[in-house]
This record gives sequence, C-alpha cells and structure tokens, in this order.
Amino acid sequence: MLLATEVGNSATGSRASTATHSFNIAKQPLYAALNALAEQGGVQFVFTEEMVEGLVSPGVSGQLSIEEALTQALKGTGLGYRIGNGNTVTLEVKPVDAPSSNANPATLPAVKVVGKAVYDSTDPYNPDYSLPNASTATKTDTPIMETPIAIQVVPKAVIHDQQGVQVGDAIKNVSGVFPGQTQGGFAEQFMIRGFNTNFSNYYDGFRFPASRLSLANIDYIEVVKGAAANLYGRIEPGGMINMVTKRPQATPYYSLEQRFGSYDLYQTLGDATGAINNDGSLMYRINFENLNKNSFRDFGFTDRVFVAPSLTWKISDRTQLAFDFMYSDEDTRDESGVVASTLTHRPLKIPISTYLGEPSTDKSNTKLYNSGVTLSHNFNDDWKLKAKFNYLKRDANDPSTTPNGFISEANGIVSRSFYSSNSSDDAYNGTVDITGNFSTWGLKHKALIGWDYYSIETNLTARSGNANSINVYNPIYSPITPPSVNGYLNQPINWNGVYFQDQITILDKLHILGGGRYDWISSSSGFSTSSMDLALEASKKGQLDNQRFSPKVGLVYQPWDWLSLYGNYVESIGNLSSRIGPNGNVLPPETGEQYEVGFKNSFFDNRLSSSVSFFQLTKQNQAYRLFPTNFYEPTGKTRSEGVEIDISGRITDNLSLIGSYAYTETSIVKATSNQGNQLWNVPRNAGSLWAKYDFTQDELRGLSVGAGAYFQSQKQGNNANTYQLPGWGRLDAMIKYQLPFTQKSKTTLQLNVENLLGHEYYAASSGNQFFVNPGAPRTFIGSVKVEF
Repeated sequence: MLLATEVGNSATGSRASTATHSFNIAKQPLYAALNALAEQGGVQFVFTEEMVEGLVSPGVSGQLSIEEALTQALKGTGLGYRIGNGNTVTLEVKPVDAPSSNANPATLPAVKVVGKAVYDSTDPYNPDYSLPNASTATKTDTPIMETPIAIQVVPKAVIHDQQGVQVGDAIKNVSGVFPGQTQGGFAEQFMIRGFNTNFSNYYDGFRFPASRLSLANIDYIEVVKGAAANLYGRIEPGGMINMVTKRPQATPYYSLEQRFGSYDLYQTLGDATGAINNDGSLMYRINFENLNKNSFRDFGFTDRVFVAPSLTWKISDRTQLAFDFMYSDEDTRDESGVVASTLTHRPLKIPISTYLGEPSTDKSNTKLYNSGVTLSHNFNDDWKLKAKFNYLKRDANDPSTTPNGFISEANGIVSRSFYSSNSSDDAYNGTVDITGNFSTWGLKHKALIGWDYYSIETNLTARSGNANSINVYNPIYSPITPPSVNGYLNQPINWNGVYFQDQITILDKLHILGGGRYDWISSSSGFSTSSMDLALEASKKGQLDNQRFSPKVGLVYQPWDWLSLYGNYVESIGNLSSRIGPNGNVLPPETGEQYEVGFKNSFFDNRLSSSVSFFQLTKQNQAYRLFPTNFYEPTGKTRSEGVEIDISGRITDNLSLIGSYAYTETSIVKATSNQGNQLWNVPRNAGSLWAKYDFTQDELRGLSVGAGAYFQSQKQGNNANTYQLPGWGRLDAMIKYQLPFTQKSKTTLQLNVENLLGHEYYAASSGNQFFVNPGAPRTFIGSVKVEF
C-alpha cells in the first residue's frame, strides 16, 4: 500500500532543500515523525506502509535544510530518500553498506500520491479527533460510514486535551449522553437517550458492576446509541459506553505525567510499552495511576492506586494470545449531594459545598481485581476466531448517611438514615466470536456468529437504621454508632446468549445488516435479617428464568463516499431482571424497541465526520425505585424520541473540533402513577462544542489553545416531576505548550480551566429530591508530561 503525506504549502522549484526550516520533532514511530516533518518542512512523502512498519525515528531538532532533517529523521532506519520536483520526497531502501542517505538507492517506482497526514490508530502521538472505524456496535472492525447504527468515538487526543480524569469527563462530548447520580463519585452512571445505564459500563466489551474506572489505560471510548447494543445481552435500551484499553506495541513508548490542580488534585500517570524479545513477537504494556484529590464538596475526597499490566504474544502470523490484569484500590466518600425544595421546586438555596452526611463514618473503599485472556486465530485471510475470558473480583465497603424523606424548610431540619454494606462480587465473562468474509452471487458478506456467558454472584451484609437529623442551613456533625448487621443478601445471576449477524454489501453502495440474539437468563435473590435464614429466604424467592429472541436489522445506502443514509430496527432485553418488587418477587425483565433513521457525512478528505440521527425508543416494564426503600416497581411503558447531531475531526490542519447537539423528548406512556410526565434527568435540549487550534508559525510552534462550551436546558428531577434542575451553561478553556524537542524526549506543559466563569449549576439527580448533585465550580488542572 502506498502512503503519502502532504502538509503546508509546497515551494516552487526543483528541490526542497534550498531553504532551512525550524524542526521540533521528538523520537517516535517513523511514520509519525514523517507526518511532522511534512508539516514543518512543507514537503510531501511517498512510501509504502511496509517500509516504515516497526521503525522508530530518533527525532529532528534545529534550523535545518530538508536534506539535513531527512538525514536525522532516517538515522538508523536503513532507509534513504530521493527528492524530486514539487517538494516530493520518495523513501527508498538503502543498499547494504550504502555510504549516504541518498546515494545509489534501490528505488521504488516513481509514484506521486497526495493525501493528508496519516496516523495509525494505536499511535500514542495521534492527534486526530475522529476515528474512521469502530467495533463495539457490530463486534467487527467496520467503517462508521458503513454502520447502520449511531456510534460515537471519543479518541485519546480529546481525552488528553481536556485532561479527563473520569469517564464522565470524556462522554460530555457525545450527544444524548448525560451524567446520572454518582453518589459523590463512588460510581458512575449515565443517561443515554433518556434511559439510565444503572451503573453498568463496559470494559473491552465486558460488563462491569457499579464502580468508577480510571482512564489511565483507556485508548478511546465508544458510545453505541440505542437498543442496537443488543449484541451484549441484557442491556439498557438507551445504549452502552465501552472503554477500549491501550494494547502493547512493538515500538517503544514511555510517558510520565504529573497533574496538579484545584482542591488539592495530584495525579501521577505512567505508560510504558515495547517489545520484550528481538523479533517483537512478545510485547508488554503497563499503565499506572496514583490519584489524590479533595473536592469542592465539604469533606469530599478520592484516593486511588491503579495499575494495569498487559502482555501480547504473537505465537505465529495467524495466532495471538493476550493477557490482561487490572488492579484498582479507591477510597472515597459516598454522599447524596444537596436537597430540592418542595416549595420552589428547585434545589434548596444552600451552598453547593454543603455536606449532609457524617464525615467520621461515611468513608468508602472499592477494590477491583480484573484478569482476562484473549486468543485470536486466523484460519485464513477470510475467517477468524476470537475467544475472550475474564474474571472480575469486586470488594466494596460503602457506609453512607443520607437524608431520607422529611425536611422542614422553615428551620432546615432534615431526617436522615444510615446504611452500610460490605459486598463481594464475583463476575465471570466469556465470549467466542467467529467472523468471516465471503461472497455469494456477487454479494459480499461479513458474517459473525458468537456465544457469550455472564455470571455474577453478589454476597452482601448490611447495617441500616435511623440516624440523627441535621440542619441543612447549619450542619453540625456527630459520630454515628453503626447498628449491628441486620441484612444479608445473596444474589446470583447467569445468562447465556447466542447471536448471529451478516453485513452484506451490494455494489459497494448498499450495506445491509441483519441478525439477532437469543438469551437464556436466570436470576434469584434472597434477603434476610438473619444469616441463618438467608438460604431459606433465597429458596422462597425462587428463580426467575427469562428467554427471549431479539432481532436486529439495519440498512446503509452510500450514494457517494462522503454520504451515508441509514436506518435500523432493533429489539433488546433490559438489564434489570434482578430488581425486587415490594411484594418480594423479582420483577419481569425490561424490554426495548427502537426505530432509527439518519445520515452520516465525511468532509475534507475524511478529516471531518458528522452524523445526524432521528430515533424513537420505547421501553416496557421500566423499574423505578421506591424511596427510601430498596424495592422497585415497574412503571409500565416509557418512550424517548428525538434528534442527535455529532461532529468531530479537523476543519484545517491546525483546527480540530468535537461537537454535539441533542433534542430529546421523553414521556411515561403507561403507568400506575406519573403517566404523561417526563422522565427524570433528561434535558430537552443539550449541546457541546470543543475546539483546539495548533499554531505552526515558527515563533509560536508548539503552542495550542482550546475552548469548549456545554449547555443543558431544564430537566425534571424525578418521574413525579415535582422538582426541576434549572438549565445551565459553562465554558472551559485550555492552553498547551510543547517545549522544543531534545533528541530523546517530548515535554508538554498544559493548563485547563473547567467552568471558566464559575457558573453555579446542578448536574444530575437520582430521581429523589434528597439526591441532587451540584456541578463543580471553577476548576484548574495543570500538568507536565514527558514522552520518549
């Protein structure tokens, strides 16, 4: 495959070496260094992908001619060059013992190719805000333009430029996705197309129970919209968020970053990867994080140690084995936020820092131990098997004191309750996928058949009881003596699923997706106030077995390379079949149904992509918590419909952006109560726009500035619509400077400001007036990052 890079204005004349240029290029993969040299030197390159694969450039630094820069960039690579007319540089393989970079080379055919700078998706220096392919929606590596499903990707360049710490910091750039109640940060949940993810996020395609996951080893995040995520079994119809981890690379790369900021934020991040043996068949990667921070909330804090080593072994050209491990130990404070007024139907006018728990007792800890193994084997060029197995151990201790149902707004007294749980989750995941490419009667097929298994058993002991009241206007804290253990829970859940999918291409313009999934689900739940009675209570609950087939069909018509028209119809089974109703029975499973149409565009030689989708999503048997109890009731039928717009990529070589807008109309269609109301925590209108500009002038080279705007209209705080969270907007900003390169390292200084104008707002509610999360005020995050 021939590749080319061309950035900047080509000078006229026969040779590119007649003038000098200022170069500032760090040690990095050769293809990335050539991209930077093309940009800084105003030349274009012609080379083959195979020529530069696995090669590393030592870097280029100084005021140099093109020939001098090329000599530095290609040192030790075994490559030479030939400079032609129009500033075209053709890379060539040097003969053995060749005396110079451009003497008597073994040349390639004289081919001139003009294109944009090309980066590998795994390149840690990749600055692209848009990725062309995604795999979460179809479990195959498919161009987004050919996928009849709404899927948005937040790449590492965006995460780095915005200095994201948590998943919510990244998905704020995606339309129709909003933060849910985070319990003070103890775990993250989101609203997608109007429906709650119920703390279930995905990590390399595997489901994780309630937890907060670090971004330290995340390469990019894929958000699949709507029930189209039904390849993954029991899942909320709104969609799923899948975090894709960084993989070991043969090209050495090392980075160390120190962040510091408001509220005593100190975060240390490290990343190292490379080959272990000479032939590069055994590769490693290790990411780590040490996070210590306080909060704008009184007594709020988070301390986390995170480490994630991984190993990839290329057994042969066709077979690969990967091992992954992740350990996270996080201390934080589970808390409910502030309360809403029953008089003004808005959050009560108290400082957003006000803490209504007990600082001496409400300290939570979560430990995660995750290990996985992945086997990939190519039977031939068309057929491939991929088997993944994963084990997750989650141990959590979570005491919290929260307001529980009565407040006197005249004197500020609110009643509280105490609840503490020690829980242990053992989760097993397994999936086997076989994918193949074949043709029948002129039709191209990309087929998938697969099986997956998920099993999780939760054992929990609880302490619950009433706590002393507190004054929200003048809180005075007093230690709580936790009651004795008075609750025991055992809850096993198992599911098996088989699925199939066929992506058919007709005349390279029409892409048809068809498939379905059949699930077998069993769950039971036993709760008792006595450990001796737990087994008996579990047997009384019995076991609920669910079986269901969920179909999926989609269509893409691509009249031109830059335009795709698509539509889909999908059914799904929800993830709440383990919820307990007030009579002690397990609730029936939730189901989802989606109709969607839209179009996708690609502009400026595929540098900028956009999508517009129109959807109607219906959910049956939606469960709603009966506060202050832990029981749920099905509200019947709810609906979400609207339009979503996303855009990301580069307008020019200097200007990158990512933006979104969503109009979402929700309603409770059928219910015993609240019928006709809007769903909680979902604004009708919301949007975002983040843009970054990289300066390339010699005197400003290395400087980047960025700014972002985010807004949401008013949203309901609960399904009863008895209080609302006001609409809000905020501005963010960034300045970054890349120091002049040395031959060995690249150093970047960066400063981000979130909520630049210090606007006070409320980000989310749990559907309960006593659980309202304020948004953070003005926050600074600075960093120093060294890469080599």
